[in-house]
Amino acid sequence: MSTPTPTASAARAGGTASRSTLTVTILLWIAVLLDGFDMVVIGAVLPSMIEDPAWQVTAAEGTQIVTAGLVGMTIGALAIGTLTDKLGRRWVMIVAVLAFSLLTLAMGFAGSVWLLMLLRFFAGVGLGGCLPTAISTVTEFRGRAKAGSSTTTVMTGYHVGAVLTALLAIIMIEPFGWHSLFIVGAVPGLILAPVMYFLLPESPQYLLAKGHVAEAEEIAGRYGMELSDELDRDTAEAAQSEKQRSSLASLLTPTYRRNSLAVWGASFMGLLLVYGLNTWLPQIMRAADYDLGNSLGFLLVLNVGAVVGLIIAGKVSDTHSPRRTGLVWFVASAVFLALMAIKLPLLGLYVVVFITGVFVFSSQNLVYAFVGENHPSNMRATAMGFSAGIGRLGAISGPMLGGLLISLGMAHPWGFFAYAAVGLLGALLFALTRPVYHR
Repeated sequence: MSTPTPTASAARAGGTASRSTLTVTILLWIAVLLDGFDMVVIGAVLPSMIEDPAWQVTAAEGTQIVTAGLVGMTIGALAIGTLTDKLGRRWVMIVAVLAFSLLTLAMGFAGSVWLLMLLRFFAGVGLGGCLPTAISTVTEFRGRAKAGSSTTTVMTGYHVGAVLTALLAIIMIEPFGWHSLFIVGAVPGLILAPVMYFLLPESPQYLLAKGHVAEAEEIAGRYGMELSDELDRDTAEAAQSEKQRSSLASLLTPTYRRNSLAVWGASFMGLLLVYGLNTWLPQIMRAADYDLGNSLGFLLVLNVGAVVGLIIAGKVSDTHSPRRTGLVWFVASAVFLALMAIKLPLLGLYVVVFITGVFVFSSQNLVYAFVGENHPSNMRATAMGFSAGIGRLGAISGPMLGGLLISLGMAHPWGFFAYAAVGLLGALLFALTRPVYHR
């Protein structure tokens, strides 16, 4: 039985359609910004929590709070990614954003470490589903041929969120207390969820994969999309052959097994680098005898480099494919991480840190872009969810690796050499992937 495909006339290009697609991208960009908020917020409030006489949080309890959120995000990415392929992108995204925001708001009024930890865990579950769903949706609206720039464009929100949260912490914690950061952090999501209800459409590719042809054609026409380009012969055959299996089972069939295992390993290494560096870079630089101001400055420059790198990686990968670009990016990450261990003039070190940020953070996102490009709509969100979910195990391991080296007095230079080795492992694992859909 052949898969029905909309006609080309269903898609109508034009200025209105372009603006509509931009609206979808912006909504999803803001959702991913919340992930960036999550990455930084606990680190920003922990010093104040430890010094708060009403709480007296220990370093061990702080680590447990951080870990609870990351474990929740791992579960959310694995479970919600699969639900997205069954229930649709739109409602899963709206519910995930709303749940995360309400739970984060409750964290601002928590009265004990254990309640805060519990709320953090469940907030992580909701937030963990946002990233794979957002990337899957924007990839489908912009087309697989632009999977690289779609992923990297949305992921700039992640690092903008990290920078904004650090700035909010500087402005708000001293006059209003550390609880205020959770309250303010919940507001964007509480606004975003109802806006998504009115402005975020369901993915036409998802609707088509579920057999809702008329609705898929109507949305495609409204947003100027050419669905016939997306459901080409390879995609239709993949959807037909896998339709009796769950999306998760499909990831381990001969067509996708090799890529799934390689992507999971590369994603683990990529997020290990992201979270390891964002957690411990200032402390590693302090161990290298740089003052606190410059140590924090290196962290800021690293994330500025990340935003620039995402923009560059998106454009390059649209031309040369996410896989080829990702291989270069992982290797370059390893090289520049090793260079950070060398004593350089201050300006030279800032340049190296900036370039390191350009490559390290984009490497992980190019893995996501490869997943978006090489999976059909009926399993894309599940594939993205498992990539992000298993990657979150790397997010837990990254701070642990840095913390171990610091506790052993080996933070500098061995911390950078260890992270450089992780970058090389990421390149080797990503090299094992093979394109399923050829350009």
